[in-house]
Amino acid sequence: MDAVRQIANAVLYEGYILWPYRRSALKNQRRWGFGGVYPRGVAGERSVMRIECLLDAGDTARVQVTVRFLQVVQREIERSGGEQVSELTVDGERHLAWDEAVEREIELSPVATGGSVSAPIAVAAGSEREPVRDADGQLAGAIVRHWDQLGGKIDCRIEGIEPGLHDVILTVTNSAFAGSGDRERLLARTFCSTHAVLHADGGTFVSLADPPARLRDAAAACRNDGAWPVPVGEPDDFTTMLASPIILEDHPRIAPESPGDLFDGGEIDQMLVLNILSLTDEEKAEMRASDPRAREILERTEALTPEELMRLHGAIREFAEVRR
Repeated sequence: MDAVRQIANAVLYEGYILWPYRRSALKNQRRWGFGGVYPRGVAGERSVMRIECLLDAGDTARVQVTVRFLQVVQREIERSGGEQVSELTVDGERHLAWDEAVEREIELSPVATGGSVSAPIAVAAGSEREPVRDADGQLAGAIVRHWDQLGGKIDCRIEGIEPGLHDVILTVTNSAFAGSGDRERLLARTFCSTHAVLHADGGTFVSLADPPARLRDAAAACRNDGAWPVPVGEPDDFTTMLASPIILEDHPRIAPESPGDLFDGGEIDQMLVLNILSLTDEEKAEMRASDPRAREILERTEALTPEELMRLHGAIREFAEVRR
């Protein structure tokens, strides 16, 4: 996986499920906390995400835009007779009712300087059934997943500011109406963990955190609501921007020692790994049954070698002179 995709995926799944990665954990009772673009009318929440940054380029440059988010999927459990239950154990394997998520990605047609492009967000409501059978092949129940309809729009335009400098403005709009319902019902119609990747062909983006002196006023005038764009990739590469709901530094990196996604960039991998390994067998069983991605974390963590665990102690990336 390339560095840009790796960082984007870390943003996409930040907070998806937190240690101890179990349905019963208090911290996992209110999920999907970052990057929500909500239906219109939700008090205190945005229904439009706005991203604005500067492009240093000539008049023939083009920008490729990709918007990504998670859609909440309700996972229900049924017995063989159709009765809905909170959990079902078949031949020692537990199946729990909870929420999952599916990735959605919309790529716009390239946007030329001085032009604009729009694309709909249109996801039809749907459902799927996964039969659960016992060791003899008899039907014991089913896992039923269903998701709501999503609707909205993505707009991107590039406006000239001065010769060689352009303003890139991207908006992501949720067109659903909130109506009535609790938080879970609203989340079913929300674009969760929304972020965007912008790639320039024939130009370079400008860091909004550390712009050249001549562009400081133009950078300060950029208005971002719900996401903050930073350059990603190699330290000297300014052709790609990641607009993240979590404020990142320029050219963020994933530590090469990391064993994989843990959905909590604010914590230390070593601490999370050791905490997972310290769970009881009963707690691990619940973690395994709570979510397919939690199961993958558990299996990956338990498979770490002593050498891989030692590498999680950390590393010094660079030395700086300390002046008295």
